[in-house]
Amino acid sequence: MTELRWADVEDLFDVDNGILPDVVVRGTTVADWQAVLDLIRSRGWPHTYTEDNQAAGVPSAEVMLSRSSVPELAVCPGAEVWLMFRCSAADTIDFDVHLEELQGPEPLAVLCGVFRDIGRLLGKAVVMTFEGSELPMIGYDPVLDRVVRLAPPVAP
Repeated sequence: MTELRWADVEDLFDVDNGILPDVVVRGTTVADWQAVLDLIRSRGWPHTYTEDNQAAGVPSAEVMLSRSSVPELAVCPGAEVWLMFRCSAADTIDFDVHLEELQGPEPLAVLCGVFRDIGRLLGKAVVMTFEGSELPMIGYDPVLDRVVRLAPPVAP
């Protein structure tokens, strides 16, 4: 069960809002990246890792973040929801999600679960913004310990 109801956020997940919203955790470290990699492994989430468009095994966060190119880590935490991590800097953990995969209560529950897992693990906010903008949609609030709607409600 997710703390967000699909009916309360469905308007945010309209593909006309941009198909690839961005998710970011700010103020992170190499140790935070490693904790997320360990979380992915411990949950058994299917994933693929590529460097320079070549599949490879997932290295340690320290090695991954030292690459001259930007490695990508695709993770499927459930319900055909894929997260695409861009492993480019230690100070932010960022990934994209595909709005077409987030249509309905089950995918929303999966996404909220990932946000909670990462947010609790790191003790940090996890924020999803509209594609190409800084305007927040939803996010994990570590003070409230739950995923909440961050975008203002749509006027009737």
